[in-house]
Amino acid sequence: MANLSSAEAGHTAQDAELWESLKNAIAASSGYQSWRAEKLKATATAVSDEQLVRLYLRDTLETLAY
Repeated sequence: MANLSSAEAGHTAQDAELWESLKNAIAASSGYQSWRAEKLKATATAVSDEQLVRLYLRDTLETLAY
């Protein structure tokens, strides 16, 4: 296992904090809420909120790429 320098560890902690903040902002948005409702209707399997946010971001970026 590789050792992280204190700068790298701080960066990793900042990344995790930024991701958590971004995830919360996305989850609170009306666009995400309506997308989530549709996705949950179509999905019979249990999916975590984190997985849903990641899928939402992927779908959104794929749509923007067209």
